[in-house]
Amino acid sequence: MSLDHHVPLGLPTTLGALRDSGWQSRSVAAELRHNAAARIAARQPLVEGVVGYEETVLPQLERALLAGHDVIFLGERGQAKTRIIRSLVELLDEWMPVVEGSEINDDPYHPVSRAARQLLAECGDATPISWVHRSARFGEKLATPDTTIADLIGEVDPIKVAEGRYLADELTIHYGLVPRTNRGIFALNELPDLSERIQVGLLNILEERDVQIRGYKVHLPLDVMLVASANPEDYTNRGRIITPLKDRFGSQIRTHYPVDVETEMAVIEQEADRPDVGVEVIVPEFMARIVAQLSHLARQSPNISQRSGVSVRLSVANREVLEAAAVRRSLRLGEPVAVPRISDLASLVASTAGKVELEALDDSDERSIVERLLKAATLLVFRETVGLEKALPVLEAFNTGRVAHVGDDLPAAEQAQLARTQAPLALAIDGLGGTSDAEIASAVEFVLEGLHLSKRLNKDSSGHKSLYRTRS
Repeated sequence: MSLDHHVPLGLPTTLGALRDSGWQSRSVAAELRHNAAARIAARQPLVEGVVGYEETVLPQLERALLAGHDVIFLGERGQAKTRIIRSLVELLDEWMPVVEGSEINDDPYHPVSRAARQLLAECGDATPISWVHRSARFGEKLATPDTTIADLIGEVDPIKVAEGRYLADELTIHYGLVPRTNRGIFALNELPDLSERIQVGLLNILEERDVQIRGYKVHLPLDVMLVASANPEDYTNRGRIITPLKDRFGSQIRTHYPVDVETEMAVIEQEADRPDVGVEVIVPEFMARIVAQLSHLARQSPNISQRSGVSVRLSVANREVLEAAAVRRSLRLGEPVAVPRISDLASLVASTAGKVELEALDDSDERSIVERLLKAATLLVFRETVGLEKALPVLEAFNTGRVAHVGDDLPAAEQAQLARTQAPLALAIDGLGGTSDAEIASAVEFVLEGLHLSKRLNKDSSGHKSLYRTRS
């Protein structure tokens, strides 16, 4: 029973009372099928908090659960595989009766362990019943080459042997993760990393319903839904899944990264952790779009290893660093509102470089590759949101010798003054949103950078400070 949940009053506490209540035993697959069907019929999402899978992954998962299948999720890192797997617990019944004291969630009507069978034989309808919350019916293991049969299936407990039991006595077993997840969901992450010998042992207990421990056979007819995850590249290269175990998975579901920038932005908005230091943070849409666009360009870049993938966690980390850079400036300048600017994008080099793998290039190229991607993302967003035609009149002021200083330590009011004194610049930022100095300053810098990347303005940079001037 989970310590975080209190068993409701009035639930049966003996086998006889359980029978009288009309409770019916059913398999995990049947339980998941019934509860999934209820959600589908009510048009409720099968999985909460997952964005971008409504038309692709989730329909496949619905079909797999209705079919009663074990499932393997194939996808690169950062594609919400583990989140989906863990959320399946919510499709189990909230409370489940077990034989009291059972280590492996013995069904009161069909006990598996010897201890539960003995208790039932001795007590009959007076057999005590306890209730397990669904949160305690989930087992999870990260598959690693050093995972053992003892971890997954079990091992002889030397203490129980020392107490006088025979080695071949089933009561001497200390059950592993899979038996302890009986009548629940067991998840194996990165399944190909599990050695083939251990996969065979896992298959035995899931398919043949028995396993040999220390030379003697134990019959364990478990009821477990098996869910696994794997990286497609690892699936074929780093390790492999033995054919009989692979055959056990009725459904193989392929996950994917967000297919468009809007979906990526929605994921970032949902997952990013905001700094809470007494400063209001406002992220203009064009800055949020640049962060999302950066990840999409990285997934298309020949300089980035696509085998290891470009995780959505990169987008989330970049958004958090971008906001942190703006907050840092506001704290140093004593400004109440923090709005990220183009000059803050330099901070994303550190958070990006550590989350992508380069394709056969020296580490010295890492910064320049990320900087090129940032410039490309900024230019794309500039063309989509402002456009060169709308920004070209700004050049008139620069042709008269005007220069514009920007930087991550420049007060917002100083940069915003440019828009207030230059009508073309004010028109160019119209539609980018925001009326505060901090928001106007961000918009001004975005337009100037767009003109620079469009080869209409020169830019001289030193650290996080820059000067925009005419190209003539």
